[in-house]
Amino acid sequence: MAHATDERTRPRIEGEREDEILAATLSLLSEVGYDRLTMDAVAAAARASKATLYRRWSTKADLVVEAVSRASCVPSPDDVDTGSLRGDLLAMSCGVGGLTDQVPMAVMSSLVTALHREPELMDAFHRRFLAPRIGLTHGLFARAAARGELAEGADTELLATVLPAMVIHRTFIFGVPPEQGYVERVVDEVVLPACRAETVR
Repeated sequence: MAHATDERTRPRIEGEREDEILAATLSLLSEVGYDRLTMDAVAAAARASKATLYRRWSTKADLVVEAVSRASCVPSPDDVDTGSLRGDLLAMSCGVGGLTDQVPMAVMSSLVTALHREPELMDAFHRRFLAPRIGLTHGLFARAAARGELAEGADTELLATVLPAMVIHRTFIFGVPPEQGYVERVVDEVVLPACRAETVR
């Protein structure tokens, strides 16, 4: 009897089935946002029972944290080295997983209001979603500095945030979907001139 009880309570979701549920979770997040997301809706989208979900994830936050942590359908941008900072920024921002990719931006938008209320969600979002992107961007600016594309004393920590901050502000505040033309304008008219400016102290 004990063996049967263990079989009933043990989470059985794994492999491709788990990936399907996490993908359904992220898809719904992008459509309705965190606050309106329900376990019932995820179960229906993934063609699973709600009881099955609760055996694996005890709360909605647990499910969303794992979905964001795994992010199997929200890839990070690829590391690129085109030989110039401009080329690198455009290649990373306008490729899969970049700033013009609708899926990562939709996921980010869906979580904004919930992040400050759910510490575990905030931690997973920063570690799994933001950290890889921040790391790649810092790498681009480090290579640019080594090539002599940055003025002496340039604040690479600040410069690395300019492009994503402007794109995200335009997208979330003004509701304008990110597109390559805008990314090019920000790079050419804001980021690169700032990189070349001498710091006055």
